[in-house]
Order: sequence, then structure tokens, then C-alpha cells
Amino acid sequence: MKLRRFLLGGGLLLATAVFLSACGLLQEPEAASAPIEAVPLTIETPTMAVTDTTGSTSTNGPVIFQIDPAQSQVRFELDEDLRGSRITVVGTTNQVAGELAVDLANAAATQVGIIQINARTLATDNNFRNRAIQNEILDTGAHEFITFTPTAVTGLPETVNIGDTVTFSIAGDLTIRDISNPVTFVVQATAVSSTQLSGAATATISRGDYGLQIPSVPNVANVEEEVELIIEFVANAS
Repeated sequence: MKLRRFLLGGGLLLATAVFLSACGLLQEPEAASAPIEAVPLTIETPTMAVTDTTGSTSTNGPVIFQIDPAQSQVRFELDEDLRGSRITVVGTTNQVAGELAVDLANAAATQVGIIQINARTLATDNNFRNRAIQNEILDTGAHEFITFTPTAVTGLPETVNIGDTVTFSIAGDLTIRDISNPVTFVVQATAVSSTQLSGAATATISRGDYGLQIPSVPNVANVEEEVELIIEFVANAS
């Protein structure tokens, strides 16, 4: 009888291990291929030379600001039932990069380049969940980056002064794995100085729009369909 129980118990453990491995929970995800770098933004309105009444020449026009990963963070949030308790799952990474072209004297003409997030570096407070996210849900081995390609910037005032905080929208295409959908981020940003911007951009997406299926695992249920995405950024003049 004891031998039978031992064999049954061992069989159950083996079956559980096979199941977890099949779900990607025991597989080590692919590491980031390199520290993230911004895709260069081509300025549509070139910097212009200006000569004042004394004959001195200077330039004005848009300045390129780069998101600084060391001072920035991307996170996603959604709710789920874990062992019968409702919790909020939060995943974060600082591997976010992008460029903005900003002229505070002509803020309405601000341009935003491609924003990239290294999905392989997203992490929650649970290693099993991290592996499921990377190996199964996002398939980061094949699709390392989540990409947002802006198509329009709206709601900015004509001018912004140092210290001003403004709210505006960035519409674009968000690509997760190999699926792209139109998404609009609401942004609140502050002109900290002539060489630094800070702020946060927020959007809500639906998992179903990207085919992001949650693996069926014990103790996890009722995972929320909507996912909130937040990009908290500091961008410095380059």
C-alpha cells in the first residue's frame, strides 16, 4: 500500500512537472539581446539659423530628447484571482527607449518617434508568472520588443514655458508579438528645464485584441481582460 501511494504520488509530481513545463513555467526565458537603444527620429522641421541685430547667429527649432531608461519605467497592471483572492498583477521594466523632437516655442509641432519596450525584461513578483508571460503569453523568444509607432500628436498648446505641465494625446499603432492595433496614450508631461522633460503616458488595451491568452494553471482564475499600460519617463536633450 505504501509503495502504491509512493508511486501514485511520484506519478502526480511527474505529471505536474510535465504540465508546468508545457506551459512554459519551468523554461528559462530568452534574455535581452542588448541594452535598449532608441530608434533615431528624423525631424520633419529642420533647425533654422537665426541672425540677431548684432550679427550673431544662433539656431532655433526642435531639440531631440531621448527617453532615459535609467530614470524611466514601463509597467502593466491587471487583476486576477490568485488562490481565491483578488489581486492586481504589476509587471515592470526600465528597458524603454524613444525620442521626441520638441521646440517649446512651437510645442504644437512636437514629434514623437517609435517607442520600444523590451518585453524580455518585464517582471512581476512571481517567477512562475514571469516565465508564463515571456514564454507563453508574449512569446518573447520570437518577439523581443513591444513597439508603439505614433501617427498623431494632439492637444498640445502653441507654446510651453519651463515648469509648465501639459496634457495631450499620442495616437499610434501598438504592436505586441505580430499584431498591431491603434492605441491612444494620454500623456501628462512637464518641461523640467530646457534640457529635460518628464511625465507619464497611459493607455488601456484589451488582451483579446492581441490574442494574449492566459495559460490554464492551478490557483489562477478570472484574469481581467483589460490591461493598463503606463510609461513613466524622463527624457533628456541629446
